[in-house]
Amino acid sequence: MPATTTQPWRNRSYHRRWLLEQADALFGFFQSQAFNPKGGFFDLDPTGKPLNVANPVRGIHSTARMVHCFAIGSLLGRPGSDLIVDHGMKFLWERHRDAKAGGYFWTVDDNGPRDGRKQGYGHAFVLLASSSAKLVGHPLADKMLADVTEILETRFWEEQHGAIAEEFNADWSVIAPYHGQNSNMHLTEALMAAFEATGERRYLDKAERIADLIIRRKAGENGFRVAEHFDGNWQVDKGYLGDQMFRPPGTTPGHWLEWSRLVLQLWALGGKKHAWMPDAAEALFAQSIALGWDKQKGGFFYNLDWNDKPDLRDKLWWPASEGVGAAAFLCEHRPSAFHEEWYRHIWDVIASSFIDEQNGGWHEQLTEDLKPSYTLFGGKGDIYHALQACLIPLYPATGSLTKGILAEISAK
Repeated sequence: MPATTTQPWRNRSYHRRWLLEQADALFGFFQSQAFNPKGGFFDLDPTGKPLNVANPVRGIHSTARMVHCFAIGSLLGRPGSDLIVDHGMKFLWERHRDAKAGGYFWTVDDNGPRDGRKQGYGHAFVLLASSSAKLVGHPLADKMLADVTEILETRFWEEQHGAIAEEFNADWSVIAPYHGQNSNMHLTEALMAAFEATGERRYLDKAERIADLIIRRKAGENGFRVAEHFDGNWQVDKGYLGDQMFRPPGTTPGHWLEWSRLVLQLWALGGKKHAWMPDAAEALFAQSIALGWDKQKGGFFYNLDWNDKPDLRDKLWWPASEGVGAAAFLCEHRPSAFHEEWYRHIWDVIASSFIDEQNGGWHEQLTEDLKPSYTLFGGKGDIYHALQACLIPLYPATGSLTKGILAEISAK
């Protein structure tokens, strides 16, 4: 490798300090404005002010992500983080949880459920939040972790496939024979966190089965382009139109990047016994760069059609964030000039176009020309992807952020 890439940015004191400064700015941005005294958290407008103050709809994934991220803040020693964790955990338990039928509602407002569906995606984030909250000693964590684990195992898990069903109505009646990779991908992340928090191997076993289905088999059959949508028998549904924000048609390169990191993390946590995993991680990253990166203007296209052409040409913050995390893990486990150069290149685009130096936070959507846009999102509603992009490179690529922080604390 060239001399400049044999000295990774991740090992340089200035770069590490810069990453911490960016993480601290994100903590401060959301901590100062997102707290909703009526419960849960506000989404924020482009300037950082709360949206829909009177009676905002709170999505379960947003609440759970705030819990997870400020549990990380608590482990790092950021004052005020425990208050955010407590606020979010109570809202998940008292307002999102369906005390009668079981499970967790997709969205709620001040008056109760707004969308009472039980989504696998949302339950994955409840598992992540409760696992992270357990590590900081929150009193509801064990109860919620046991509750959501039971729901996932008895309602969502499909043993014949080795993955979860997508969604149910509030009364647990089936909505449609649809399977989505996104909910299973985030469950893989949450299952690893639960394994780290409890030491129970059953969580890791499920994560390995999901990865085997979606990446080794399905993505492997498709040149390591991750299909998003499947029918009831886990056959790819190329005609699925879905929802532009959560279920865009075609393929989504940002998820290839996310899986690249998660597969390497799973490989490391599982004792490096599955030889296919690092090869798959490398292939997923390479495909995302080859097909998903805009070579003229920079940034990752949001989604591609089945001819590998951009469908929605806008650039979102979360694929760039996941690109950083994937590159950091690959630089650790498969070091190369290619991975180091792309780690730097993605950060160049984030720093120049996504970070909002004037108002704080990160722009969540940019046009093809890398200008701020708000057609998909009303402002800045999520800390999760950007924060992890800033912190993942600072810790060993052997597990989740929480595990890495705890290991550093123990070493001292």
